[in-house]
This record gives sequence, structure tokens and C-alpha cells, in this order.
Amino acid sequence: MNTRDEGAMTLTRSKPLLGAALAAALGLPLLGGCAGADTAAVPDGWGTLDTKSVSVGYPKDQGYAPQPAAERGKANAAVALKEEKGLRTGMVSVQLDFATGVGDAGEAAAAAGAGIGLGATRQDTRDVRLAGEESAREARRIDYEFTSSGEDATPAEGTRMTGVVVAGVDSGDVPFAIRINAVKGALSPADLDSFVESITVR
Repeated sequence: MNTRDEGAMTLTRSKPLLGAALAAALGLPLLGGCAGADTAAVPDGWGTLDTKSVSVGYPKDQGYAPQPAAERGKANAAVALKEEKGLRTGMVSVQLDFATGVGDAGEAAAAAGAGIGLGATRQDTRDVRLAGEESAREARRIDYEFTSSGEDATPAEGTRMTGVVVAGVDSGDVPFAIRINAVKGALSPADLDSFVESITVR
């Protein structure tokens, strides 16, 4: 298988319950332990892939499960797959340090976009702001479609697929690219947005 701006609110320690309730009511993320950093919200029923640079949610409640390290490609730091009748019909993957000479989100997206593959059709490209370390929150999202090759246990040749890639550079200047691919229509636009909104960069 070929290989999105949230606000932040400072909560006072004197009224933690009130602050938490307010954040929940407004749909805002609670701040994490580090100043200047927050943690993305992961939807109920989802799992999380964690790496040294980023974490990202995956739709566990829709059949995605982590792939063992021994089985995933060397280029991937973490993967979750959805398998149906022996075919890989969905995938979330994290690649780290995948390109040289990359210093910002635009350059990371250019490098990641080159890996989308021939025949892919780009639907949209936009700047997004992720949760996490303030210095590393700028990223870029690319939405695209492509046709499955039918190789390597992917859906039958000609099956239309949906893809989203989010690329940026972490606080240690390591480029990352996070992808989700699925059979077209299997994930709703809201699911794809939730995927992007579940990313925390370190």
C-alpha cells in the first residue's frame, strides 16, 4: 500500500475541576505536563501509536491493530493495519527521519509528497497546527486518492483508495510523515479529520 488549529487554554491550579470542565465544554485539549505543550485528544475507541517524535491515533474500533516491529518495513517507526480476508484494507504509518536536508514543514511535506506515487490524485494541501511542542506544531496535510496495485496483500488492482499524509519536523529537527490509507469510503471525512487532530508532536 502506497506508501489538520486547535486552541490552548491555561488552567489555574486553584480550580482544577472548574478548569477541566470548562476545557471539556469548549472542546479544548487539557495541557500536558510540559509548559508550552499540550496533548491531542484521541477519540473513544481508538488506540495510539507512540514514537520518539510523534504519537497518532488509529481507529481501533474499526479493526485497525498495531503491526509487530518484526513485520513492518524498515522505513516505518510504527504501523497499524486493518486486515480483511487476508487483504490490508487500511493502514496508519509513521516514518521518522525519512529525508535529508529538511528543516520545516513545507520541506517535509515536499519530501513526503514525492512518496505518494505516480497516478495519485491530490485533493487538497493545507497547513495545519498540531498538538505538542510549540516549536514543532506547524505541519502540512495532503489529501489524495490513488488506485491499489493489488500487490503485497493490498486490495484488488484498480480499487480506489483514500490517503492523507501529515508531515512536519519535531522539536529535535527530525522530519516525520504520518499517513493513513484506506479503501475509499471506508473512513468518513470526520474520521480523517480525527486522525489528523489526534497527532501530538514532541
